[in-house]
Amino acid sequence: MVCLAAAALCCWGVSCNQKPAAPPPPPKVQVLTVAPRDVPIYQQWIGTLDGYPNAQIRAQVSGYLIKQNYVEGGAVKKGDPLFEVDPRPFQAALDQALGKLAQDQAQYGKTELDVKRFTPLARDQAVSQEELDDAVQANLAAKAAIQYDKAAVESATLNLEFCKITSPIDGIAGTAQAQIGDLVGPGSAVLTTVSTVDPMRAYFSISEQSYLAFCRQFTNVAARAAYRVEMEMQLILSDGSTYPYPGKWFFTSRQIDVNTGTLQVAALFPNPDYILRPGQYALVRAKVETRRGAILLPQRAVMELQGSYQVATVDAQNKAHIRPVRVGEQVGNDWLIEGGLEANDRVVAEGTQSVKEGTVVDAQPYKTEEAAKGAARTTRE
Repeated sequence: MVCLAAAALCCWGVSCNQKPAAPPPPPKVQVLTVAPRDVPIYQQWIGTLDGYPNAQIRAQVSGYLIKQNYVEGGAVKKGDPLFEVDPRPFQAALDQALGKLAQDQAQYGKTELDVKRFTPLARDQAVSQEELDDAVQANLAAKAAIQYDKAAVESATLNLEFCKITSPIDGIAGTAQAQIGDLVGPGSAVLTTVSTVDPMRAYFSISEQSYLAFCRQFTNVAARAAYRVEMEMQLILSDGSTYPYPGKWFFTSRQIDVNTGTLQVAALFPNPDYILRPGQYALVRAKVETRRGAILLPQRAVMELQGSYQVATVDAQNKAHIRPVRVGEQVGNDWLIEGGLEANDRVVAEGTQSVKEGTVVDAQPYKTEEAAKGAARTTRE
């Protein structure tokens, strides 16, 4: 009995000496203060690059190819020879037309002399009026024959010139689709294609909703045209790099595509070094508007739950509150907040996973990724 009492006394003494457990410290979070500002809004679209014009080179006379005068994939100038068709049949046709012209010119000279000789004789009734009329008509026929012969000579000259197939534009010549010895003609396939690639066109499609939003922003044609002239476009290539030369809006198609509900737009990009080629895919990026007094939050500060969005705010007593927000476009790594926050609200930007409604937090100033990287570099140094 005495032992039990002693044991109980010892236990009571031990329990009396124990202190109650301390409450856990409030979670540390990084908080930023909402500061509205003017934010440029960019949009980007998938674009297809193409040259313009793309001249399809065809033979204009029938004959056998005897020469290819250009390097496939090389730059050519307007008038540079690309192919040559055997010119001998066309040279012979030209010589024949010239001979016929010379023959008819001689005949015209004879009939002209006959008219000059018969005119005074008919006046003196030395020859009949009928003979004079026949001489005049023969002279007119000879003159008409000369006109016909000149046209034949011109046609034969053109056909001979067409034997040398030249580039109609400056650009890059494509792969030859015909070989030496092939019989070509006006009805044959394309020999090659020459594309003007400086400047290069970038075709992309915008949605009907985007087009209507643009029209609501600029309510008249003059304002829209002025903005398009000033709008600078960027080209993001397939490797993620940004093309160094900015582009300009060129045209908007006349109608909405009834199958896709989109509107085709074209932009022009300088291409002095021929980096861009027809058929490339790239992202076309452009500033479509400037949102006045906009609120931006880092993406990690915005929580998504079943299609709705919410953020954690911190009041003056450092209590956290969950607040729904309405988000808009993504601007870089930030969300554009269109509703639910006001200027000077404090929002949890780092540590949202440890925050619940009414939680007291240890609010620290938010450090951007750039600032954190700079601090880490300073520490290592």
